Amino acid sequence: MESGLLWVGLTVLFGGLVGFCGLLKNVNAWLYESKLGEKRFNLPPGDLGWPLIGNMWTFLRAFKSSDPDSFFSSYYQKFGRSRGVYKAYMFGSPCILVTAPEPAKQVLMDDENFGAGWPKSTMELIGKKSFIGISDEEHRRLRKLTAAPVNGHEALTVYMKFIEETAISTLDKWSGMGEIEFLTELRRFTFRIIMYIFLSTEDEQVLKALEKEYTTLNYGVRAMAINLPGFAFHRAFKARKNLVAAFQAAVTERRTRRAAGIATPAKRKDMMDNLLDVKDEKGRELSDEEIIDVLLMYLNAGHESSGHITMWATLFLQQNPEIFKKAKAEQDEVKKNRPPGQDGLTLRELRQMDYLSKVVDETLRIINISLMVFREARKDLNLSGYHIPKGWKVLVWFRTVNLDPEIYPNPKDFNPSRWDNYIPKPGTFLPFGAGARLCPGNDLAKLEIMIFLHHFLLNYQLEQKNPGCSLRYLPHTRPVDNCLARIKKVSSPAS
Repeated sequence: MESGLLWVGLTVLFGGLVGFCGLLKNVNAWLYESKLGEKRFNLPPGDLGWPLIGNMWTFLRAFKSSDPDSFFSSYYQKFGRSRGVYKAYMFGSPCILVTAPEPAKQVLMDDENFGAGWPKSTMELIGKKSFIGISDEEHRRLRKLTAAPVNGHEALTVYMKFIEETAISTLDKWSGMGEIEFLTELRRFTFRIIMYIFLSTEDEQVLKALEKEYTTLNYGVRAMAINLPGFAFHRAFKARKNLVAAFQAAVTERRTRRAAGIATPAKRKDMMDNLLDVKDEKGRELSDEEIIDVLLMYLNAGHESSGHITMWATLFLQQNPEIFKKAKAEQDEVKKNRPPGQDGLTLRELRQMDYLSKVVDETLRIINISLMVFREARKDLNLSGYHIPKGWKVLVWFRTVNLDPEIYPNPKDFNPSRWDNYIPKPGTFLPFGAGARLCPGNDLAKLEIMIFLHHFLLNYQLEQKNPGCSLRYLPHTRPVDNCLARIKKVSSPAS
């Protein structure tokens, strides 16, 4: 009798727990979907997950495993993949996940209906006055003012000499260091370049301190905005304060010198000089906050992205001897055809490196340095036949587009020749995004990568210690050992 009552009690308890979990599972749906009335029946397929955390646990579990694509595989298995649009709850908001080229193109190109929608953590860390946090009008103004100093022909030509000199000396130095963390050293290399371009800074101690702070900041950009000790966002927020203080000191010093009529001791105008100089058509200058946030934003494109993509391009080349041989032959030809007396690379030569450009594009396609971009629906609208509510976040997933097997057969195979006579349709290749909010530092980033690879291919090889090393996927794809390797010199460095 007592045994029977115990089983009845356990059954009731279990049933109650199942019912309670079912109620919890539907809390987000009640909060965000019930207010939509009949329109909720035309939302994309998917679910809004658990209260507060939504689908973040599933996302983090997949991207901290050896199979990050299992996150979307579960969506495809449950709901199909024909339209490539799903609903979820991520980064603290109800959102729409876009995984297919056509809706991705619509979201990225339609600024009237889709505005910037970055999560709070990103806004707080990159800056409310950077491109990701300002209005469309301010975005157009700021982009116009900063385009020439960063990606203009004259600016890139000026940067080239320092980038090339740094690449040559750095590769030579690494070849004598024995085993190194290749990724760590590459990140220092790209950070040195970007800090020289921005602030004319070459002081080793300053660079080391700032690079450490920026690394901490970057780890919090995609984290939940929990500003408590022990969380990534808390550490990142402290790092941002330190970086802002350093940049503010530099801005204040420059303004003080200018007010006193004292010339900047740098041999040339750097990025900060250019930002202090620019004025819009109304004569308005950039504020200190705008300058600092712009510098922090460009750090991501000119440092973090460049370092990781350079590492992967080097690894892919080394892992594929025939591709390495073809890329090296092209660089030998560039060097052979250089006019007598020419000092270093030119932009014209870089633009002639057709195969190396394909190597970089293929690396960008496979690695996806940015997993996604955040937008927000400005009003109720239709996307691929589904209702998208006003105010919901819209996340365009670059990874699913760039690795779509229907567009790129065997998408995880490194094959630069897939780009031969192939021009991707809009929305099918998204290494830097698309539309008016295309990554602003893309030309500078590709310049750094190609100059480094040019000199690596001519004179060096990489011997990776752990070729089968497992990978981490957050915040960027990388080997867990940061690519322990030796850089081996195989000929005399280029002059």
